[in-house]
Amino acid sequence: MLKTNTGMPRNMVQPHTEKFQRSRHLPAQDLAFFVGYYWIVKWDLRGQGPYLCETLPQPCIHLVFEKNQSRIVGIVSRKFSSLLENTGHLFGVSFKPGAFFPFLKGPVSVLTDTSLSLFDAFGMEYKALEETILSQENEAGMIALVEQFLRERLPERDEHVILINEMVDRIRVDREITRVDHLVSRFHISKRTLQRLFSHYVGVSPKWAINRYRLQEAAERVVESEAVDWSKLAVDLGYFDQSHFINDFKLIIGKTPAEYVKHVRSGPSSFLTCDVLRKVNSRR
Repeated sequence: MLKTNTGMPRNMVQPHTEKFQRSRHLPAQDLAFFVGYYWIVKWDLRGQGPYLCETLPQPCIHLVFEKNQSRIVGIVSRKFSSLLENTGHLFGVSFKPGAFFPFLKGPVSVLTDTSLSLFDAFGMEYKALEETILSQENEAGMIALVEQFLRERLPERDEHVILINEMVDRIRVDREITRVDHLVSRFHISKRTLQRLFSHYVGVSPKWAINRYRLQEAAERVVESEAVDWSKLAVDLGYFDQSHFINDFKLIIGKTPAEYVKHVRSGPSSFLTCDVLRKVNSRR
């Protein structure tokens, strides 16, 4: 079960740093319908300045255990940042797209760009659980406690979750999907039904999900290329004009394409990224 992914996650804006330890672990088989993976981040910045972690949003809901900050984090619709200082660690549960809907028993769009306390989500006092999980000496112990917590609250499986994941996976790998109509035709579903499913189960629109993955590809392509034809790239991604592409790129990535290229190629800086999936200044 403790399968660690040491590669840089695709939701990072910048490379990983040795100041952080990051690991990902697969869930037990009986939880795999709901959970994509667990993530653990540890940092030790004592005697050093703070670091700003910049993270691209994913179409997933996260359960985060952090000292005095444990909560359910909804999808953040644009790139977000967390300032990390001193020493600490986080344990996160990344639910599969749409898979938190059965837990919430209502549209997860209410969580978009905000968060929910564990008391409000599950009607429980969580301080003791938080302390027990974060005090474990090894990651296996942390995972065992979290999985016990999830099993005690496991809802019935919802067949719509399967469809949602098929669609999100298709968006991720099929670069020809640049418009909602493309998704409609591939899954033989009406646009209205598609939008309703994404709003209820994912928390964002299908257009947002498409833009998220295509713009991430754009970020990778502009860094890899010495010279970029911005107009052609915009058309390849389904945009009618370059200015619309630049606006969306800045919304998701946090910088214009030109600013992003300059920033990444400038080498090490005071910024770094990690799998921190908690939004700073989230509405309480």
